[in-house]
Amino acid sequence: MTIRVLLADDQALLRTTFRMLIEANADMAVVGEAADGAEAVTLARTHHPTVVLMDIRMPGTNGLDATHTICADKDLAATRVLILTTFETDEYVATALRAGASGFLGKDVAADALLAGIRTVAAGDALLSPTATKSLIARFLATPEPAPAERLADLTAREREVMVLAAEGLSNTEIASRLVVSPLTVRTHIQRAMTKLHARDRAQLVVIAYRSGLVRAGL
Repeated sequence: MTIRVLLADDQALLRTTFRMLIEANADMAVVGEAADGAEAVTLARTHHPTVVLMDIRMPGTNGLDATHTICADKDLAATRVLILTTFETDEYVATALRAGASGFLGKDVAADALLAGIRTVAAGDALLSPTATKSLIARFLATPEPAPAERLADLTAREREVMVLAAEGLSNTEIASRLVVSPLTVRTHIQRAMTKLHARDRAQLVVIAYRSGLVRAGL
């Protein structure tokens, strides 16, 4: 299946560069380009892309507000947002995750890493760059008003265990090694937890893990 990508960046040269890079891959296609957040929302609703490659700082509606709007739109439930920006700060990472972004990369990322990131997010997994560390996520997502722990009541013990390890930043392969099960089994547990908690993707599952108190800040 072709990964449909929407580019949202106020720099035309960067959009052209990203388009050339993405369309050189048989499994990807660029379906639109937006120069600001408002246009990104409009085009997302028109084209229903698989992934929106979203800059943060744009004129008018910024990328974070556009991300929140896109992720809150039920008609765009299948669309993932990958934030790509020069301003890779703690606050931006936390705000992007809270808004519903599935991934976050700095603009200095290598071409291969960017393409891999698009594929990762398209597959429903979370993507955080090295700057967006576990301690950073814990610091900013453990809010004074956490989500009620009752949200976790329907999870099995194994689903909770896998969710905790995912929130700690472990990949499916790493979790499988830790629990001595197959990566496919881990993915199944992750998918079931996401379904029960109505999480759109792995990144939102991490947010829920911290806000519900399943994982504590600094642990």
